[in-house]
Amino acid sequence: MEEVLDVYARPYNPNKPVVCVDESPKQLISECRIPFENSKGTTYTDYEYKREGTVDLYMVAEPLGGRREVLVKDKHTRLEWAEVVAHIAENMYPSAERITLVNDNLSAHKKSALYELFTPERARAIIERIEFVNTPKHGSWLNIAECELSVLTRQAVNGRISSKDEMIKKVTNWYETRNKNISKVDWQFTTQDARIKLKRL
Repeated sequence: MEEVLDVYARPYNPNKPVVCVDESPKQLISECRIPFENSKGTTYTDYEYKREGTVDLYMVAEPLGGRREVLVKDKHTRLEWAEVVAHIAENMYPSAERITLVNDNLSAHKKSALYELFTPERARAIIERIEFVNTPKHGSWLNIAECELSVLTRQAVNGRISSKDEMIKKVTNWYETRNKNISKVDWQFTTQDARIKLKRL
């Protein structure tokens, strides 16, 4: 826990960004009957719906940079995670000297997966530029990307979404708007706070 909190206490450095990653499944649901609006502006949605499968939302958030991106994947395995890590290193921060990557302590988060997807040279080049920091077990609340996923759910994807393409459109509009507003995260919980409030641990 203190390792993660120490990372959040670092001053902002665009050449050494701190980036948080978290993922969340989202069920795709389509309407069986078209919703309608009455003369008073009230929308009526039928309770019946059709399941259209699931997708996984990967939230990539840079708290101090006010930047985030959401990648929509078909599933959540070590290979999808490796694709996201490569995207961060090669597309989002290609010129960064060093990237600190905060993510949950899950079995799917394996650096070896990069070697399954890419050549050894490319996989090693990605790994050498990243400092991996995992949140402790039962401590996923320390991952700022989890907070961003909560905001995304409330603001953009809390209704019925029927397809992957529709999901991509909604999440893209959401993060582009937040990036335009440079919505940063001001993390307040410090190591000193933790030692006081969690003294029993």
